[in-house]
Amino acid sequence: MNRQTLTDAQWERLEPLLPPQKPATGRPAKDHRTVVEGILWQLATRTPWRDLPERYGPWQTCYDRFSRWRRDGTWDRLLADAQTKSDAVGEVEWLVSVDSTIARAHQHAAGARR
Repeated sequence: MNRQTLTDAQWERLEPLLPPQKPATGRPAKDHRTVVEGILWQLATRTPWRDLPERYGPWQTCYDRFSRWRRDGTWDRLLADAQTKSDAVGEVEWLVSVDSTIARAHQHAAGARR
């Protein structure tokens, strides 16, 4: 098992939050679990979508669902649910860190008179 493969427990938590699987009208659609694992692989490796391994199905399918779910707010709902449930059991520490480092620019980059 690698980092991009979902455990059964993780999948049971995610599945109800995803849009319903569309019924097959011609060729059967790729199931959500395979597509989500493909999306996780791409996000972890940051490779081009076209380099997605074949085990996740066509790269276009993964990219299309990733984009569609981004537009319809599915990813936002997944994040909000994970944060809410994790915070409820004390797994999240809400810590804010502010960095006051100053990096001075060269006088010519800062708009000084010439």
